[in-house]
Amino acid sequence: MRGEALPCNLSANCYVANHLQLPAPPKQQPAEAECKWYEEDIDDDLKLSYALNSVLHRGASKYQEIALLDTKHFGKALIIDGKMQSTEMDEFIYHESLVHPPFLFHPNPKTVFIMGGGEGSAAREVLRHKTVQRVIMCDIDQEVVDFCRTYLTVNREAFGSNKLCLIINDARVELEKSREKYDVIVGDLADPVEGGPCYQLYTKSFYEHIVKPKLNDHGIFVTQAGPAGVLTHKEVFSSIYNTLKNVFKYVQAYTAHVPSFADTWGWVMASEYPFDLNAQQINERIKNRIQGELVYLSGEFLISSTTLNKSIQQSLLNETHVYTEDDARFIYGHGRAC
Repeated sequence: MRGEALPCNLSANCYVANHLQLPAPPKQQPAEAECKWYEEDIDDDLKLSYALNSVLHRGASKYQEIALLDTKHFGKALIIDGKMQSTEMDEFIYHESLVHPPFLFHPNPKTVFIMGGGEGSAAREVLRHKTVQRVIMCDIDQEVVDFCRTYLTVNREAFGSNKLCLIINDARVELEKSREKYDVIVGDLADPVEGGPCYQLYTKSFYEHIVKPKLNDHGIFVTQAGPAGVLTHKEVFSSIYNTLKNVFKYVQAYTAHVPSFADTWGWVMASEYPFDLNAQQINERIKNRIQGELVYLSGEFLISSTTLNKSIQQSLLNETHVYTEDDARFIYGHGRAC
C-alpha cells in the first residue's frame, strides 16, 4: 500500500510472511465460487475471519504468494503470504500514520528512500508533499509490484510519477550501495517473521551501519513496528523501539487503531534532532505542504498518538531486548481463504 516512471527497475513489498493457503479452484470453475471466508491465524488459539464476496486474483512469485480478495466488510484486501497488508476501507490510516509524521517534523524533506512499499500507497502519500523532489522505492519482488500496479488502481498516479524511481532489489543491499543520502527513510516492510528476510531490516546493525549513515542532516527514519495493543505490543513493537533507542538520540513511538488489523498498530520515528513541534505548527505544515486533504491525521491527533497507555509506556521504558540477526523476535500467524 503516482508521468512515466524513471527508467529504473520496479520494486515490490519485502513482505515475506507465512503462507497463504488458497485451495486450487476446481477445473472450469471461477475462483469466486470457491471461497466464502478469509481466516488469519493470530495465535495458536486465536484467528480472525473476514467474509468474502470473491477471490479477485491470486498468484505467486519466487518470493511470496499474493492474493486480492473482495471482502464484504473492508472491500478489496491485499494479502501477501497469508498476512493482511491493507484494505481499501482503512489503508489510509496505516499509510497516513507511516508517512506524514516524519515529513511534517522534517524542516524541508526533498529526497526519500522507501524500503518495501511495493503496494504503492506509501509512495502515494509521500508524493503529496510539495517539497519532495525524488523518491526511491526499493522492493524485492517485481511480480508483487506489477500485481499492485494492475489491481490497486488508487495508486496508479503515484506509480506513474516522474519523481518516483522504482528499483527491484533487496532494500538493505540497495541502501548500502547507494551514494545518495536522504531526508527521510521509510520502512514500509512486512512484520518480522521467522524464516523471512525482513527481520534483518529491524536489527541494530542495520539501523546503525546502513540507515543512519544514509540520512542527511536533520534526517528522519520511520518504520512500521507491528502490533501495539495492550496484549500484543511486546511481540515486536517494544523491541523495535528499544533497538532504535540504542542507535538514535531521539526516538518517538506512536500508535493508531487499524480496524482491518483488529488491533492497535505501532510506528517509530528516529532522528538526531528532537520532535518538538506542537499541534498548531503541525497543522500549519499540513496546510502549506500537503496536496489535498488528509483523511486521518491532524496536528492534534498526531500529538495525541504519541501518548501511550500506562502498560505500553512502562513496557517501552523497561524493554531491554535489542534486535540482532542472532536474537530476533517474530510475529506469529498466517491466513487462508476457505
